[in-house]
Amino acid sequence: MLWWAACFLVIALVAAVFGFGGIASASAGIAQVLFVIFIVLFIVAMIARAVRGRTP
Repeated sequence: MLWWAACFLVIALVAAVFGFGGIASASAGIAQVLFVIFIVLFIVAMIARAVRGRTP
């Protein structure tokens, strides 16, 4: 999922360089949403690991 966010970020940067405003803003928006989802899933996984503890 983080890979998709990075891809859309690169697409947004390339589109911004070439002046395609609509494509750049859409790709940047998608990258932001995917990044937030990735961070939330990471935090949930860390909390679940802490609550579950280590198995023998």
